[in-house]
Parts: sequence; C-alpha cells; structure tokens
Amino acid sequence: MADSLRLPALNPATVDDIRETDYPGVFNNIVAGRARRALGEALGLQQFGVNFVQLAPGGASAQRHWHSKEDEFVIILSGNVVLINDSGKQTLKAGDTAGFPAGSPDGHHLVNRGSEDAQYLEIGSRIAGDVVSYPDIDLVYLSDGGIFTDKLGKTY
Repeated sequence: MADSLRLPALNPATVDDIRETDYPGVFNNIVAGRARRALGEALGLQQFGVNFVQLAPGGASAQRHWHSKEDEFVIILSGNVVLINDSGKQTLKAGDTAGFPAGSPDGHHLVNRGSEDAQYLEIGSRIAGDVVSYPDIDLVYLSDGGIFTDKLGKTY
C-alpha cells in the first residue's frame, strides 16, 4: 500500500538510507553500521538538519568530534548506545537525550555496544563557517566547501 502522507508530513521509511560517509580513507570504517535518513532535507528544512539514525551493534555514529558553530541534539528512540565524550562513558536508553553546544571542545560520539539495533534522532543547526574538530585523529572538516584537512591544513 502506498504511503498516504503528503508534505509537510512524511513517513521516515519513505526516505532513502544513507550509509556512506564523506570521511577520507581510513577514517570511514567506524560508521560501517550506521544508516541515516535525512528527514530535514526531505521536508525542505534549511535552518537545521534532522536525521533518523539506525545504528547496528558495534557501529558508531561518527568519529569523536565537536563543532565550532553548530549545536547538536540527540534523542534515543530505541535500544541503548554508549555516549563517549571527554568526561567518559555513559549509557543512553530510549527516551534519553544529549546536547552538545557549539564551540564546546568536548569530542563526542555514540557507539552501539548492545546486541540489537539502536535508533535515534540527531538534530543540528546549519551554521555557515562551521569547523568540525576530531580530537582522536588527524582530521578537521571545513563546512564551507565541504573540505577535510589534516590538523595542519593539508587537504585530504
């Protein structure tokens, strides 16, 4: 049966999964168990992004990172994930939330260490000039231009 919802509503299942990442080379395998659906884009949102994410056991949301200008927010819908940030590790379960203010140099990511898929929403502002820093690896992302560099500025 065809989905009967019309914009501005939609069923997330009608949005294609995105499994690839833009991370260069050796940095991309950490997200092998992640599938995202860009709901914000599908709905035409321009000021912030919304992704529905399914994270398989052993998968990670991203490389551990922080944003210079972008706020991030997650809400866990099902399953459990481990939030790893500069202050340690904690388990988030369905209904739990986490927020990461722009400019706070607190590298973070989510890892599914359970035996079942986890699902969550990630919401982030879209601010021009955002720089993403990755404290554990030699990687920086410049949102203007969509360019990855090493920490000395050499483009990958």
